[in-house]
Amino acid sequence: MKTDKPETALLWLRRDLRLHDHAALHHAAIAAGQVVVVFIFDSEILQDLPRQDRRVEFIWECVSALKRTLEARGSSLVVRHGSAVELIPQLAAEYDADAVFCNRDYEPLALQRDALVAEQLTAVGRHLYSYKDQVVFECDEVLTQTGKPFGVFTPYKNAWLKKLTPLYLQPYPSEADYAPLLPQSMPELAELGFERSNLQQLGIKTGVDGAAQLWEDFVERIDRYQDARDFPAIKGPSYLSVHLRFGTLSIRQLVNYAYHHGGAGAQTWLSELIWREFYQQVLCHHPELALGHSYKSDFDAIVWPNPPGHFEAWCQARTGYPVVDAAMRQLNQTGYMHNRLRMIAASFLVKDLHVDWRWGEAYFAEQLLDYDFAANNGGWQWCASTGCDAQPWFRIFNPVTQSQRFDAEGRFIKRYLPELAAVPAKLIHAPWLLSAAQQQDFGVKIGQDYPAPVVNHAQARELTLALFKTHSASTGTPD
Repeated sequence: MKTDKPETALLWLRRDLRLHDHAALHHAAIAAGQVVVVFIFDSEILQDLPRQDRRVEFIWECVSALKRTLEARGSSLVVRHGSAVELIPQLAAEYDADAVFCNRDYEPLALQRDALVAEQLTAVGRHLYSYKDQVVFECDEVLTQTGKPFGVFTPYKNAWLKKLTPLYLQPYPSEADYAPLLPQSMPELAELGFERSNLQQLGIKTGVDGAAQLWEDFVERIDRYQDARDFPAIKGPSYLSVHLRFGTLSIRQLVNYAYHHGGAGAQTWLSELIWREFYQQVLCHHPELALGHSYKSDFDAIVWPNPPGHFEAWCQARTGYPVVDAAMRQLNQTGYMHNRLRMIAASFLVKDLHVDWRWGEAYFAEQLLDYDFAANNGGWQWCASTGCDAQPWFRIFNPVTQSQRFDAEGRFIKRYLPELAAVPAKLIHAPWLLSAAQQQDFGVKIGQDYPAPVVNHAQARELTLALFKTHSASTGTPD
């Protein structure tokens, strides 16, 4: 039977490293007789990363698994290293594909890249087709009644939920005819310019199978999520953020389960998934955020003191505040930081150490395995009080009371600060108050085995209030 379908379509994977419930794959399978799946290790992105980057290794493992899956189906994954802007048009020509299919990425640099690829393909009579996949609702789908973007989360969430119907959560069929290909070669990490990190030693689960294992585990715990999520010493979070970031599971699957499961735990987690989309649409409507601007433009005028040594002490977990230092060691050693600790550590850098929030944002961007620009920027600006629906600037976390509230027994602190292991729970949150005799008893000398506080919180708080007051005319004042 004759068909007017193109013979071959190219499926370009990016942050959607799976072959199920995949929008672009579904459309490519409908549009063409066969699908060639490609992945580019984009040199434009990789060139500025550290040589031991857990994210690159995580992606490499996910791509390797996808390649094995396709080879089991009589095809393979075409993997290249270089500029995606150059390689995608070349691969379209090599496989005689009239069209390239991909899922949309909303970060400004990704949008620029995709526009250049589309332009080159169009110039030779080919086309780039992109689809919504990593969110339930994208940029302009949830707006105020006057057609403007939301700047406050709760009204956005209410409108998001009001718009939600089963249609938006329906999974895409996974059937596709993959082009018969011999097993393709794939560059090793070293050929990409990278070395192995401690990803395997950490037991990080990669790929679609790893995502599925973590999801099954979280389903067993989701009813406790609301109560457990704030305490870093216990197994409370979903640990799915990296898999959401790289698309080894489907956002539709997760939202569908959370929405229909019911209960406080699932509903609280659903709110977190909506926060993710809130920050995505904020970035979409405010691309200037990617250039380092504050959402509240008045605060762009703040001249951050950036006292010498403060940023380094924070990065190196030498602030003298155990909850902050334990959080930073967790980040540095594992590429992950518990969400409650992200808020505490970020607030401390900005409002206790008086360091520009952009410095912390950049450090998290380098270290986090689950790094996502929109969520990272949104979180940092929330903590710095410069963002949308942010923590008011006159409300400042006290690191000691936060530590006492969320790690009362000091279990998390002792896990990452073994030098404080012998300090009793009631004393561990402010070890600089230990007497000389207590320090001797507990085997820790403050200022030697563990640092003295780099700042006094009460004094730092007053400096922060003074810093913000001069820029607060349009953003509210203290009660």
